[in-house]
Amino acid sequence: MLVTGPNGAGKTNLLESLHVGTQGFSPRTRADAQLVRFGREAARVALRGERAGVAVDLEVTLELGSGKRATLNGARLRAAEQLRGKVTTLVFTPDRLVVVKGGPAARRAYFDRVLGRLRSARAGVSAEYGAAVGQRNAALRRVAQGLSSREALGPWNEQVSRIGTELVAARHETVAALQPRFAERAAELGLPLAELRYDGEAPQVQQLEERVERDLERGTTGLGPHLDDLGVLSGSRDLRAFGSQGEQRLAVLALLLGEAELLEERRGTRPLLLLDDVLSELDPERRRILADRLRASGQALVTSASRNALPGEPAQTVEVSQQGDGTSEARPV
Repeated sequence: MLVTGPNGAGKTNLLESLHVGTQGFSPRTRADAQLVRFGREAARVALRGERAGVAVDLEVTLELGSGKRATLNGARLRAAEQLRGKVTTLVFTPDRLVVVKGGPAARRAYFDRVLGRLRSARAGVSAEYGAAVGQRNAALRRVAQGLSSREALGPWNEQVSRIGTELVAARHETVAALQPRFAERAAELGLPLAELRYDGEAPQVQQLEERVERDLERGTTGLGPHLDDLGVLSGSRDLRAFGSQGEQRLAVLALLLGEAELLEERRGTRPLLLLDDVLSELDPERRRILADRLRASGQALVTSASRNALPGEPAQTVEVSQQGDGTSEARPV
C-alpha cells in the first residue's frame, strides 16, 4: 500500500496509528498524551485484519489520566504492549538511522528488541540484566558510603554474571540468525559484504570481584554486556564511522527486511511492514529493488509525498489530505 499526500497532511500519523494499534505503543514517543489530539480527552485506534485465514480485531484506547486499554478479538489485555507478542509489526522511520549512526546504546537496544521478537521466551532477559546491574550499582554506592560491607556485593556479582551470560549468548544467537538474511538483502540493495559483528563475552564472577576497587570509585559496574557494542559493517568498513547516510539507510532497510524474513520463517506469518519516507534518498534502481522485495514480503505500507515515487503499481494507493478543521482524511484512489 502506498500512502501519499503533501507534507504535513498526516501520512506519518496514519502510519503511527497502525503501529499503536498493532503494538500498543508509538514508534515516535513513549508519552501517550502526545498521541491524543489537542483539545481532546481520548483517542482510539480500531483495526480489523486477517492472520493465517483467521479474522483479527484490535483496539487501543487512550484516555488522558486513565492510561491505555487494549483488546484483541474482544478480550481485554493486561497491558497494551502485550499486543507486540500477538501481532508483529516492523517499522522504518528516518530516525531509525540511529541504529547504525548512533552510539552503542542505540544498537544494543535495537538488537535486544530483535532478540525479544525472535525468542519470546528471552524477551525479558535484557531488562532483567539491567535490573541486576542497577542493584549492583546501588550496592556499590552503599559500600562506598560505609553503609554496607563488601560481602553484600557477592549476590549481585553472581546475578550480573548469570543473567549477563544468558544475555550475551542470546545476542550471539540473534546476530548469527540475522546475519545471512541481512547480508543477502544488503547485497540486493547494493551494499556489498554486509556483516553484523558482536564480540561480547560473558562477565565472570571472578572478573567482577577483581574490579571492585575501580567500580567503587566510579559507583558503577564497569564490565558486562551493558557496555558492549554491535558492529554493522560493509566489508572492513564500520558504517557508523565510515558509511555515507545513504549506506546507513540501506543497512537499516536490510536489517528490517532480513528480520521480516526470519520472523516469517519462525512464526509462519508475515509481519506488517511500515516504512515512512523510505524512498526519499534512494536512487531509481534501489527504489525498484525495494518495491519488488516489498511485493514479495507480504503486507507493507509505504508513505511518500509523490505518487510516482514507488516503482510499479501498488496494490492500493491511499491519499491523505488535511481538512479545514486540522484533521486528516485518508481515502483510496
